[in-house]
Amino acid sequence: MSPEDSPALAVINYTTRPLGPVIRDGIPQMDLHMSHTTRDGFAEVWPAQGAVLSGEDQGIVHARDGVHMFCAGRIAPAPAYVKTARDAYMTALNLLASAGYTEIFRVWNVIGRINDDNAEGLEIYQDFCRGRAESFEVCAPETWQIPAASGVGALGEGISFYLLAARPGRTTSIENPLQVPAYRYPERYGPKSPTFARATHVRPPHEANGADTIYVSGTAAIRGHESLHIGDVEAQCRMSLDNIAQLLAPGNITRHGLSGPTGLTSMRQVRVYVREQADIPLVRRLCQEAFPAATDISFLNVDLCRRELLVEIEGIAHDQ
Repeated sequence: MSPEDSPALAVINYTTRPLGPVIRDGIPQMDLHMSHTTRDGFAEVWPAQGAVLSGEDQGIVHARDGVHMFCAGRIAPAPAYVKTARDAYMTALNLLASAGYTEIFRVWNVIGRINDDNAEGLEIYQDFCRGRAESFEVCAPETWQIPAASGVGALGEGISFYLLAARPGRTTSIENPLQVPAYRYPERYGPKSPTFARATHVRPPHEANGADTIYVSGTAAIRGHESLHIGDVEAQCRMSLDNIAQLLAPGNITRHGLSGPTGLTSMRQVRVYVREQADIPLVRRLCQEAFPAATDISFLNVDLCRRELLVEIEGIAHDQ
């Protein structure tokens, strides 16, 4: 492990094949198999706010810059994932704890064959959620902030994940009053509930002149805990957008004791996952109508965490 002067904390490539995670020139990099063609792919670059210290431990690559810490891992294809998912997440959580970055504020989970059954007849997404939840239960659960997260399908097999964390005292979880918190879902959705909040509010460090940011989790047509508008992609997309609007409503932000970005107009980066490729033009039009013209919107054609869901939207909101 060695410090490197670098403009990036990490680079994630959404592309046509999986690779890594690896350390290249002191920077963690990972390729996710999320695009059908190279034309549909893009790179996600997380900027560093200082000199980067990077390394690799037990298959988890990581980097920190004094403000944020990044971790990424890949879980090989397997008949069942509960143990390997638990072990990979425990390694990441222990690395974060040892470095003092105990507030995870955003996680991405990319899961091959997400809606298929594992060798034991349990849906792979539910299998993964069980292992992830067990890792948080083991690793001093009272010290961990529940993060914003997304769990979507990959075009290949195996599971990849990456996350961002901060030092204590800068993050607050946000819930949508129209939705049951995911970590309180009934058992019908799996033996362990998904471990995520609907969004995470992140304050800049005291010594920095930055803006508040809200990381919005993957959001779908769910009210309470039920999926709605089955088979109707337009209605599902509109409800997903409305759920984000409710989440970022000024009254909801104030209810959580926060200030900062509010409303769909504060969304600056948006990613949209669409189950059926033929639905992308319609979903694109609806999203372009809902978000400001300057919003960077990307679209990916992948499966989602519930078989009946057709679209999921996530993003990052900044202060005006």
